[in-house]
Amino acid sequence: MKKWFLYSLISILVVGLLSACGTSGNGDETSGEGEDGKKVLVMGTSADYPPFEYIDTEVGEEIIGFDVDLAKAITEELGYELKVQDMDFGSLITAMKSGNIDLILAGMTPTEDRAKQVDFTDVYYTANHMIVSLKDSNITSLEDLEGKTVGVQMGSIQYDKAEEIAEEVNITIENRDRIPQIVQDLKTGRFDAAIIEDTVMKGFMEKDADLTGFTLESDEEGSAIALPKGSELTEEFNRVLKEMEENGEMEKLINKWFGGEEE
Repeated sequence: MKKWFLYSLISILVVGLLSACGTSGNGDETSGEGEDGKKVLVMGTSADYPPFEYIDTEVGEEIIGFDVDLAKAITEELGYELKVQDMDFGSLITAMKSGNIDLILAGMTPTEDRAKQVDFTDVYYTANHMIVSLKDSNITSLEDLEGKTVGVQMGSIQYDKAEEIAEEVNITIENRDRIPQIVQDLKTGRFDAAIIEDTVMKGFMEKDADLTGFTLESDEEGSAIALPKGSELTEEFNRVLKEMEENGEMEKLINKWFGGEEE
C-alpha cells in the first residue's frame, strides 16, 4: 500500500510539473489568443521611422504611425487582434523567419533579395530617396558627395541606393540601426550627408532648420507588407488593401499621416 501511494504521489507531482511548464510560456510565440478570444498577430516594426512608425512619447511608449493604423485596419477587418513589437530594421526578416513575429510593416520595399525570404503584399505606399545634409554643406547634387561620408540605415533600401551611388561617386558608406542616430551623427559632423526616405525626413526638417536635402528620381516599388513564405494571409491582406483603396480608407490614412490633416 505504501509503495502504491508513493508511486501515485510521484505521478501526480510529475503531471503537475509538466502542466506548469506547458503554461508558463517563453515569450517567443507569435500568434496566440487575446483577451477577447481573437487570435493575436504580432507585427514587427522599427519604431524610428515617422510618420510610418514611431514612439509617441507624449502619451507614454505607444507605437503609432501610418503603418500601425494600416495594420490595425487590416487585422480588425480580418478578425485578428494586433500586437506591435519594436526592433531594429535589419533584424525584422530574421525575426519573422525565426517565428517571433507574424508580419512586418516598416516601410519595407519588396526587393528581389527580400522576396526570396518572405512573401510581400501589393505595394501600399510609394516615396522617394532624399540626400540630406546640413544647410552650410553646399551639397546640392550627387557629384557634391565626392569624397564624403554618407550615413544610411542598416538593412534598408537606402543602403542599396548608397552602394549604387558609390559605383559612380567616391563615397564612404556608414550605417546605423536607427534614423535618429543618422540625423544626430549628421548634425555632429560624423556624416557629411545621409540617405533617408523623403516622407520620413520631412518631419525632421520641419523641426530643424539646419537640415536640407534634395530628392532623387526613383523607380523603387514602394512599401509592402511582409509575411512568412507561403502564408495564407497574403491573399487576405491584399484583398483588404484593395478594398481600402476602393472605399477611400487608404486615402484617409495617407492624408492623416502625410497630408497634414488632423484625425
